[in-house]
Amino acid sequence: MTHVAIYARVSTDRQDHERQIRELEEFVAEEHPDASVERFADIISGTDAEGGAEYRRLREAISDGEVDVVVVHELSRLSRLGGGEIHNFLQHALEHETSVRDLEVGLDLDVDDSMVDQAVTRMIAGLMGDLARIEQTQKVRRIQSGVDAAQGAGKWTGRPPTGFEVVDGHLRVDSEEYLRVRAGIERVAAGESIADVADDVGVAASTLRELYNDRAELYLRGEADDDRVDAALEDIRPLSEPAAEPPEDLNERLKRLEQKVENLD
Repeated sequence: MTHVAIYARVSTDRQDHERQIRELEEFVAEEHPDASVERFADIISGTDAEGGAEYRRLREAISDGEVDVVVVHELSRLSRLGGGEIHNFLQHALEHETSVRDLEVGLDLDVDDSMVDQAVTRMIAGLMGDLARIEQTQKVRRIQSGVDAAQGAGKWTGRPPTGFEVVDGHLRVDSEEYLRVRAGIERVAAGESIADVADDVGVAASTLRELYNDRAELYLRGEADDDRVDAALEDIRPLSEPAAEPPEDLNERLKRLEQKVENLD
């Protein structure tokens, strides 16, 4: 009996790897109707440096002699590490007498092919992998360029901090949530347990702990290093003196006092 492995790979969980698998299974049913079929599917970033857990499992199955044919939607989906890795995969398959079928462009690497045909197939597959890698790199650069441009225009990209919201692309204070968090940090600073306070103010205990340890100044004094956050805080300034504050080492206290003196100048 022929043992067929089908491999599907998508970049995010919003993409449909089930569609890829379904099309691959239909192809196998026509070409290898009596074969046993095993699925391998990765949902993974296109920039991942490890190649995916299922990709590595597939290579191990080939090494163990468990696979006669690998069927993929397109060879560039084998790995986004570029043509070199795809060449290595194809060589690995041939060394273990495993054929590879590409459904998208019909590129096949068969163990019964001549050495010349195998070399040509590997060369084409490597080129496809390099092109896919270049395309992915350009896509990442375009996305980052868009993010940089938005941030340069004062717009907020990504998830807003607790107590803030994004309105028309700009960060704004959610006054109700912000003041609840502020009161919660004050209570923890005064000695109450994080678990009890978190229930009262309506945030997760882990979130409150992080805000208390790392971002207390943002809520107690309305101070932020990010200009976009600082601009949003203008809507609620001036804040009253906090009822209680986390312990502060002497250096931090002196640094804050020096900053206040500079602002007065």
